[in-house]
Amino acid sequence: MSDFGPAELLTGLCHTDEENPFPLWQNGHIGACFNQLVLGALPHAGMAIFSACYLSMARYTSPPCGWTLRLVSALLAVLLFTADVILVSILQQDDMYLDLLSDCCAILAWLVHFSAIIVLQKTAFRRTRGPPLLFLLVLLSAPNLVITLMVYCETEGYLNLTEPLKLARFVLASARTLPVLVYLLAFVFPCISDAGYALHVNMVDGSPLIQESIQQDTGEIVAEDSSGCISRLFYLWLTPLLRRGQRGELERPADVCHLPRKLRTQVVCRYFHQWDVGLLRVLHKAFSLRYYMLGVLKVVVNMLSFTGPLLLSSLVNFMEEEGAPVSIGAWCALGLFVTTLLSSVLRNIFVFEVSKVALSARAALVSAIYSKALRVSGSSLTGFTLGEVVNLMSTDTDRVGNFFSSFHELWSLPFRFSITLYLLYLQVGVAFLSGLGVALLLVPFNKFLASRILSNNKDMLRHKDSRVKLMTEILFGIRVIKFYNWEPHFTQKVAERRKQELSHLKAIKYLDAMCVYTWAALPVVISILTFVTYVMLGNQLTAAKVFTTLALVGMLIIPLNCFPWVLNGILEAKVSLERIQRFFKLTNQDLQAYYALDSQTSVLLSQGTFSWQSPGAPDPSKEGEGSLVVVVGKAGCGKSSLLAALTGELNRLSGVVYVADREAGFGLAAQEPWIQHASVRANILFGKDYDPHFYQAVIEACALSDDLNVLPNGDKTEVGENGVTLSGGQKARLALARAVYMDKDIYLLDDPLAAVDTDVAEHLMQKCIMELLRGKTRILCTHRIEFVDKADLMVLMDNGTIIKTGSPAEILPLVEAVPKKRKNDHNAKEKGDVQLPEIPLLHLHYISQRNCCCVFSFFLCGSASKNISDWWLSHWISELKNNGSTTSNASFTGSFGSSHLLLFSPGGLMYVHMSPLHSLQTSPSSNMSSDVKFYLMVYSSIAAANTVFTALRAFLFAYGAICAATAIHNRLLDRILKATVSFFDTTPLGRILNRFSSDLYSVDDSLPFILNILLANIFGLLGMLVVMSYGLPWVLLPLLPLALLYHRTQHFYRHTSRELKRLYSLTLSPIYSHFSETLTGLGTIRASGSSIRFEEESAKRLEQNQRCLFLSNAAMQWLDIRLQLIGVAVVTGLAVIAVVQHQFRSVDPGLVGLSLSYALSITTLLSGLIFSFTQTEMQLVSVERTEEYSTGLPTEPQHQNAQLPASWPERGLLEFRGAVLAYRDGLPNALDGVSLVVRPGEKVGIVGRTGSGKSTLFLALFRMVELNQGQILLDGLDISTVGLGQLRSRLAIIPQDPFLFSGTIRENLDPCGCQSDQQLLDVLDQCHLSSVVSRMGGLDAEAGERGKFFSVGQRQLLCLARAFLTRSKVLCIDEATASVDQKTDKLLQQTIREEFREQTVLTIAHRINTIMDCDRVLVMCGGKVAEFDTPTALLQSDSSIFHRLVGGGATERH
Repeated sequence: MSDFGPAELLTGLCHTDEENPFPLWQNGHIGACFNQLVLGALPHAGMAIFSACYLSMARYTSPPCGWTLRLVSALLAVLLFTADVILVSILQQDDMYLDLLSDCCAILAWLVHFSAIIVLQKTAFRRTRGPPLLFLLVLLSAPNLVITLMVYCETEGYLNLTEPLKLARFVLASARTLPVLVYLLAFVFPCISDAGYALHVNMVDGSPLIQESIQQDTGEIVAEDSSGCISRLFYLWLTPLLRRGQRGELERPADVCHLPRKLRTQVVCRYFHQWDVGLLRVLHKAFSLRYYMLGVLKVVVNMLSFTGPLLLSSLVNFMEEEGAPVSIGAWCALGLFVTTLLSSVLRNIFVFEVSKVALSARAALVSAIYSKALRVSGSSLTGFTLGEVVNLMSTDTDRVGNFFSSFHELWSLPFRFSITLYLLYLQVGVAFLSGLGVALLLVPFNKFLASRILSNNKDMLRHKDSRVKLMTEILFGIRVIKFYNWEPHFTQKVAERRKQELSHLKAIKYLDAMCVYTWAALPVVISILTFVTYVMLGNQLTAAKVFTTLALVGMLIIPLNCFPWVLNGILEAKVSLERIQRFFKLTNQDLQAYYALDSQTSVLLSQGTFSWQSPGAPDPSKEGEGSLVVVVGKAGCGKSSLLAALTGELNRLSGVVYVADREAGFGLAAQEPWIQHASVRANILFGKDYDPHFYQAVIEACALSDDLNVLPNGDKTEVGENGVTLSGGQKARLALARAVYMDKDIYLLDDPLAAVDTDVAEHLMQKCIMELLRGKTRILCTHRIEFVDKADLMVLMDNGTIIKTGSPAEILPLVEAVPKKRKNDHNAKEKGDVQLPEIPLLHLHYISQRNCCCVFSFFLCGSASKNISDWWLSHWISELKNNGSTTSNASFTGSFGSSHLLLFSPGGLMYVHMSPLHSLQTSPSSNMSSDVKFYLMVYSSIAAANTVFTALRAFLFAYGAICAATAIHNRLLDRILKATVSFFDTTPLGRILNRFSSDLYSVDDSLPFILNILLANIFGLLGMLVVMSYGLPWVLLPLLPLALLYHRTQHFYRHTSRELKRLYSLTLSPIYSHFSETLTGLGTIRASGSSIRFEEESAKRLEQNQRCLFLSNAAMQWLDIRLQLIGVAVVTGLAVIAVVQHQFRSVDPGLVGLSLSYALSITTLLSGLIFSFTQTEMQLVSVERTEEYSTGLPTEPQHQNAQLPASWPERGLLEFRGAVLAYRDGLPNALDGVSLVVRPGEKVGIVGRTGSGKSTLFLALFRMVELNQGQILLDGLDISTVGLGQLRSRLAIIPQDPFLFSGTIRENLDPCGCQSDQQLLDVLDQCHLSSVVSRMGGLDAEAGERGKFFSVGQRQLLCLARAFLTRSKVLCIDEATASVDQKTDKLLQQTIREEFREQTVLTIAHRINTIMDCDRVLVMCGGKVAEFDTPTALLQSDSSIFHRLVGGGATERH
């Protein structure tokens, strides 16, 4: 009994020989044991198990008749098998126990299935065909029935009337076909009267699997939750979404399924509260158990990966042995089927579960970064630019997510490497050390290449960041660039940075090509050396040993090749974790410590010293409840900093700050209005409920009624990014309305009157600040001193210090007495640090036609030469076997085929052959016959050719990438800078910047990389199919239907995958734009106490994006598992065909080994092909997006007037003739029939209500927007006939929004370097900025990002200095001194009058006193000329609009 084992058990059960206990083929047909156990008992056991899974489902009523037929069929089958058991027991034949085992399994299976049908027809499945798996299991039992009937027909006695019991068994077997046939027909034709039936997979909610006329909304389905194990394993729960995607109905993010509960953002974020303990520790605590358990699964998957080569070895051994029992081949084929199936399923589960952990970590990190940004102190945040903080949320969180897939590879790769070496040792003994030695010697060389790539990459990223930053500023300041005709200069600046970037990119591409080439050549070198050494040690090679060793060498290369990249990914994640941790360690706002605990007043500030970064000066101040406090002082004196000190945005170094009811927040209207990308109403409500009466009161008090009437959709009109579609005054009043609607007790108003004209300013002061906000504590910073007499308290500031507080009567004389030349200190404050995310950026695309042809040719030649070399190997093995050659022949075989496996390894898609001549010189020539030398020369030639083709392909691809990168960026930049201003007004700047960052990165780097892989996959697959078909022609039979299935599967997948990726991109931008918007308006959000609402909004946007990302990952795994199953079918089919052909002795072991070694990796190749194809499609979207901007943007006219005199315009005579202008179709006319003449050298002041068309006059003059009708003449010449560059370079303007570029003061004043330093210093002195600039360090001092080192008023003065330098005959000033105190304004007006005596000057002003000494005044109203005369003449007319404006201002002053 001690020797009794599985073989003896089978021998006893099947009555077979001990040498062949489990024959597949017996007496001319399939063996009885195989038929009854594998084709009979096994499917019935599966039917029983899976039917049992449906026994506990919820019940409904009234099943259709199709279910009844299936129920009757199952019961009938039970009865027929029971009768057969009785007959078998009576007959007692040799195989009685085998038949009893098979019949009992069938009875059990059909009984459980009968019970499952009873349950299913009363569940959510009742209106469907039911689970297709059960249908498949019933179908699998059919072959057993057919073979049994065939055996009965050929066996004596079963058709003989003299043996009634045997005849009865034949009749029963025939009768069993009836219930099976009825069952299958009932499934195919379910007899459901309602045509709208559907398969359901989610057993609770009944979500449909296959939808026809009635579809449940996929947006209501919860992904995965409530799905059965089979549904989860094969992603059946995803089918409704895939169907919807195929129909093209995935249009909105809301159409995709909800996340499973465990992956929802609010559930995941429960783990993340304390960041001070270390980010890595928190991640470990949150995900460790679940994540580390996946490591066990990874071990199993790794172990299963080794079974393929070992079973291949056994199968080839079986092929070489002519008299081998067929059962050995059958067992090998079955083993290949089971191990490849199991490996595929487990690997799929592992990848999907790891992606879930990464998804959870991403949600937690993004939420935590957003939450931290809302709480961090203002002074701490100054160490980060906005782009850096947004990068933490984008790039760094993605890198941390990649860590989760890299970590298991980090320990898994050395583990696989060790096992592979051991298996190689078992195959070829110590001979493997020679090949391994070469591989280890290549590591230092590869390390050198990697270090060079890394250093070049750092330099390239530095230049890239610099270029993206410059591009961001160009887009923000595009109006200034166009006004001053600076496009050529900035094009050159960007081109210089791009050139530096490309120089490093070129080095990276060529080094990368070298790196890939060396690794691709490595497998051939290892195998050559290994086989040569093996033969020289006196051993003999066989086909099985060769192919097994080659398979193992391929597996050895994967860890060596992947490990550097895995390590690099982990190091990148480590750097990103440190960057995020550094952000988390920033000091939070501690409002409890910042504010004093109690006071009798509304606001108290006593002996306070505050700083943004460095110490400030004491600020004693006290405000009573319900009072109006006005803060005055020159530009840059610290007014805005005082308000920031009250809101807690500054560091309190000493003193006391108290604010009553701080938790309720402030109503803050910042100096630079922060407008959300939303409707006017949404901006005003700011998350509060809509109260129509109060809302209307706010609208009227903030003078917005007329503006809302003009807007296309009233208060539902979208205002665009940063309020781009509104004028400066409208933005200021909208921000004020938002603050007022908050209904707070304390209001901080930072110069809301600066950007509006006098009558509107008077309206705001009276109706809003004095009446609607009566009873509130109001602190108003302003330069409009005509309104300050209404203040309860007045505060005078200078140089960051409160000089005096008192009544208006006490303070006003001091304001007038400020020395003329004294200017304020540099104030290290400013908000508005606005920069869009610096998204990684790069380059590639159009390769020349000749280059494309060369690359494709080398791909084809490389693939063909590789396949020919592999065929040559199998041919040589056949010759070796036929001729009985030994050592010398074997030494050649090793030299010959090792390359082919790298192509099919998961990480290796590029394959090359290195010439083996060098390696084979180690073998003594005396050991080689002339035949061996001949084969060796042929192989060496093929391998050398393959090496050359691959090298040429790699380097040509790199060259093409560089050429394309240069061309596409230059075209895009040129087109963007030539685009019309209306394009920038209607397009979010983030979208344009994405073209220069993420889209160009895809085109530059991602596209060539993935395209290279796609082409390698395509040619590799074609070569594989040719070789497999040549080796085993019968494989074409299963390949054709599998090819059709493959095509349908990938077609079904690609539609939805593309839509899901589009929706993912669509939902990603709002997360980053919302974060950027939050950081820009952080002061307003925190002051108003709206942080929690913004957090909830961010979480909502993140959840939407996570849904799309999760389903995109799931769709990829849906495809992967199906492709894996196709691969399993190919491998099994090949093995079965090989075994069958072996029985007919018509098979070549070499070709079988070659075909199977290809087939083992076909799954990876098919999966890689779809992945690379889909990724290429996705990257091509970026090409389309850049191409759309490169060719489809509306551009400004580019013609030039060759006859234009160099001195034009000589006089400055300006004439408008019936000018009509609308910004866009559908909008009202901004200018409506304007006709006027401005005489040469005349000074014209332009006034009018906000939105009356004042600034539009300038836009029309500079042709920023073309006229719809009419003409504008300059010195009698129609400006539409002049080139834009010619026109704008002869005019000068100081725009309404002061914009500075980051860089030195010299670069901001004179970007083109045309002026001397002395001229620059003189103009700064004229603008009263010389003392400020000298304190900062002179002309080479940095202005900061968007001029943040200057106050708003100082920025306006710098823009004025720019205009002074142009010395044009026509100067346009658009409210250029709104943020400057009145005394400085008077000095500037005097300077303008003196310096521009001979020039024509047009001045838009809201301060009436600014234009009182103009020659004439133009009053605009509704886009028309309302009045145009001298100030004196207009003042004499009581009906004059100008008279009313001046009267209002005078009343307020006196």
